[in-house]
Amino acid sequence: MPRILSLIVLFSLGLLNSAQAQFGFSHEIGVIAGPVAFQSDYGVRHDFDTNAGNTGIGIGLVHYLNFSYRADCNCYTPENYFNDHFKLRTELSYTKTKLNHFGEWVTPEKLATSIPAQQLKAMHGSTAVTNIGMQLEWYPLSIRNFTASTGSFAPFVSLGAQYSFFKPEVETSFGDGRLTQPNIFPKYWEPSDGQAHGFSNERGSTLSVVSSVGTRYKLTPLSDLMIDLRFQYFNSNWVDGLNPNPDVYTENKANDWLVWLNFGYIYYLN
Repeated sequence: MPRILSLIVLFSLGLLNSAQAQFGFSHEIGVIAGPVAFQSDYGVRHDFDTNAGNTGIGIGLVHYLNFSYRADCNCYTPENYFNDHFKLRTELSYTKTKLNHFGEWVTPEKLATSIPAQQLKAMHGSTAVTNIGMQLEWYPLSIRNFTASTGSFAPFVSLGAQYSFFKPEVETSFGDGRLTQPNIFPKYWEPSDGQAHGFSNERGSTLSVVSSVGTRYKLTPLSDLMIDLRFQYFNSNWVDGLNPNPDVYTENKANDWLVWLNFGYIYYLN
């Protein structure tokens, strides 16, 4: 896998160099980081404690193609709508989230009298996700005007796709702590989606759709601060390690997804 990724990176750099020679653009690089809220099969949908409790952190490296400016001649590109309102963002990012069951099925009253509630509450885990992909960002205001004005703002929205590698970890503290039938909530012991049970610690990969809304702030002529709120929807329901049989448990309606609030620093390369 590392060799394949290295070949992809080298091939991409070759394409970028070729494209720059033919069309002209400039580069920007940056770092991002911020809190992540993971929406999964842990907890209850639309529950505040679930949304507040199943959180983690994300970090990433970003690269932009700026079509409004040519680094090879220190000049603006021919003015057209695409050059002045779009940037292409490439990203390598990593998120890690701890996951627990919250909500109405694990209230203190139920935990005091119900073995299944105790089994459910004792189930916990985490998931680590590595993403690589691209987004096309649209800036409704002029990128050229923003670049020329320190202290200005540049709001944007984006849409893209990423390939995500996930590593879930499902654990229990019930009974002897082993992932065996006496310790697992019945809903997750049943077979599901080709797996022996509705839980899995197997690594995997999947495509994901990414969309975000945010803004940049022009800090200096060659640097920006950025904030964006991202929605990422995975084409898999195993990212968190839980996936109760959707044919039996019809409330299991959606694949896993997350919301990530990013804060970033962007530097312009000449």
